[in-house]
Order: sequence, then C-alpha cells, then structure tokens
Amino acid sequence: MSYALTLAARSAWNRRLTLGMTLIAFVLSVALLVGIERVRTDARDTFSRSVSGTDLVVGARASAVQLMLYAVFRIGDATNNMRWDSFRMLENHPQVAWAVPLSLGDSHRGFPVLGTNAGYFEHFRYGESRALVLAAGRRNKALFEAVIGAEVAERLGYGEGARIVLNHGAGEVSLAAHDDKPFAVVGILERTGTPVDRTVHVSLEAIEAIHLDWQGGARIPGFSIPAEFVSKFNLAPKQVTAALVGLKNRSAVFAVQRQVNGYPDEPLLAALPGVALDDLWQIVGVAEKTLLAISAMVVAVGLTGLVAVILAGLGERRRELAILRAVGARPRDIFALLTLEGLFVTVLGAVLGLLMLAVATVALGPLVELRYGVAIQPRVVSLEELQWLGMVVGVGLAASLVPGYRAYRLSLADGLMPRT
Repeated sequence: MSYALTLAARSAWNRRLTLGMTLIAFVLSVALLVGIERVRTDARDTFSRSVSGTDLVVGARASAVQLMLYAVFRIGDATNNMRWDSFRMLENHPQVAWAVPLSLGDSHRGFPVLGTNAGYFEHFRYGESRALVLAAGRRNKALFEAVIGAEVAERLGYGEGARIVLNHGAGEVSLAAHDDKPFAVVGILERTGTPVDRTVHVSLEAIEAIHLDWQGGARIPGFSIPAEFVSKFNLAPKQVTAALVGLKNRSAVFAVQRQVNGYPDEPLLAALPGVALDDLWQIVGVAEKTLLAISAMVVAVGLTGLVAVILAGLGERRRELAILRAVGARPRDIFALLTLEGLFVTVLGAVLGLLMLAVATVALGPLVELRYGVAIQPRVVSLEELQWLGMVVGVGLAASLVPGYRAYRLSLADGLMPRT
C-alpha cells in the first residue's frame, strides 16, 4: 500500500500543472462549503447568545422579527417609537420585575448609539446569563458621558477620556453631527461577542439633550442651545424605541404579553425572544439550504473536473500504464494507482480548503463582525464540518473509481500499441 501511495503521489507530481489547476478549484469549493456552514452556525450562535434572561421585548406594533432585529441586534430601523407613558405602564405593571428602555436612531462613525438608563447595566444578560462587565473605567453618570463596547474601542482606538461626537441617523451614512455637544468616554465594556460590542451607550437624558435644538430630523435654523445650558431644560424622554422586560414570575409571560398587545392607549407588540428567533430561523432557513445546495454543487463540479482531468490523461498515459504492467504490475495495482491519485487530490484539497478558510477567518472575521454583527472566530473543525468533509472525501473516492476502473480495463497490448 505504501508503494502504491508513493507511486500515486509521484504520478500526480509529474502532472502537477494540470492537476494543480483542478486542485485550486476544488480547494475553493471546499472552503466555500465549510465556510457557509461555519457562517450559518456562528450567525445562529451570535443571535442566540445576544440576549438572555429577558422575558419580553416590547415596542411599537410591527412584526416580532423586525422588533428583535432593531431592538436587540441593531439591524434595521424601527417603524415607530413607543411613548414614554407606555414604558411607565410597563415599568409599573404588577407582574414586571424590571423594564429597561432603549432609544436608538443615532450613530457614531457607523456604530449604533443606544440611549438607556442604569437598569441596562444591572439587568441586561447575554450568553449563559452573563452580566455586562467593565474592562476599564466606570459607568456614565454625567449628562455627556458614554460607555462604549469593546469593538468600538478597538476599531476606533478609543480609551478613557476620548472625546466623541454623535451623528443624527443610523448607519455609516448619517444626516448631521451633534458636534456642539461632544461626549467623553468614561468606560469600556469587556467583549461579549454580541451587538453590545458595537454600541455606544449614553443616557436617555443625553439623547434628549442633543436633540433640543432639532426638529423634524434637522437642526433648527438660527437656533442653538449650548451644552452648558441644556440642564436647564426638561430632559425627561418623551418616547423610546423599545423596552426589555423581565417578569417576577415567568409563568405569567403569556398573560402579560396579551395585556401589552391589547393596550388601548397605543398599539404595542410584546415579543418573546425565543419565539421570535425561531421565526427568524424559519425565514432564513430556505436561504441557508439554498446556499448549502449551491456550495455542494460547486464541490460536485470540482470533483467532476478532477475525474475529467484524470480520464483525459489516460490516453497519454497508456504507454506508462503498459510499462507498469510489463514490469509486473497487476490490473488491480493499476486500478489502485488511479483511484489513489484521485483520492490524494481530494484529501489534499479538503485540507488546503480548511487552511484557506482559517486564513480567511482571521483576515475577514473582524470585518464581518463589524459590518454584520456576526462573530466568526477561528476554531478547530466542528463535528458538523467533519461530517461535510467526510461526505466530500467519500464522494471523491467514489468519483475516483471511474478512472481507476477505466485504467483497469486497459490491456497490455492496447498500451504498447495505442490506437490511431
């Protein structure tokens, strides 16, 4: 067997240019297949661990998925805000243990800005009920102070004391800057692997303060309130984007949900995070399966090309195979030689595909996390990925039997006297 492997490796090396081009295509197809599986898994993990211990997410009436996307994952925009009086109703509900207001709509250099209160740092949980922890500094106490996520600090090079300016509007393209009211960074949160890492946290009063001299999404012409005078105004929030709610007794979640959904003073929606995420997976499930099917077809094309290259080379290798037969090689040895050659390229392509994916993860993972909020971390091959690779190698072995069987049928005479 070792002799056959050595012979197969040398034979492949002699035709390295032709097989190399096929190998490159196969490496790319394997990297694509495993990469899609990894992105799919990491996306689900990132979404699932982004909020924990929250019984309800409440906002203006929309779809539950849309509410979860903008309130928890900072994706998209709210169709409408909920009134502050409605939030106070939630906060004072007899079944509610705590309620945390969320105000979104501003940004800083592409990162979302979240206005909230001290309850956010006390009650927000992620992963396995883990609390937010400061890696440096303290919580924001003064009006124009901010606590930033780990990704914001790393990408923008911010530390304690950094001065930042918020922008009106979400996303990288914002309408205008609140440059007359800068904020000081007083705290940096430890990395969580959730949208918290990409968020700038300020107080609800700060959100009101920077919009005192704004109306209809634009600065009031000829009117400006300096930062030192904003405290003289009423900075109590008039509306918020959404609220995270924790109940005293989780068995009452459906009763509270019905009460909120039927609230007569304002159309609201109370979404259960787990149910909303299940709905989200059902929506994107078709896309996931489609991407996996496309990547599997790419792998199949790569294997087909490999078989075609080996079969096409048989006509040129008939004399070589005939010489091997003449020096004592049996038909089954020729069969093994061609089969092992295809299997060798398949296994090598799978290994190189994994290495290529690892390099791409290190190089592009931070960019994907920054732009899309999906944390893709370098790691060892998972069981699911091994199953995919096993299927690829198995199909590659089956495909390699075709040229092996063709070579097996070649006779010694046919090899010494090729047909013209």
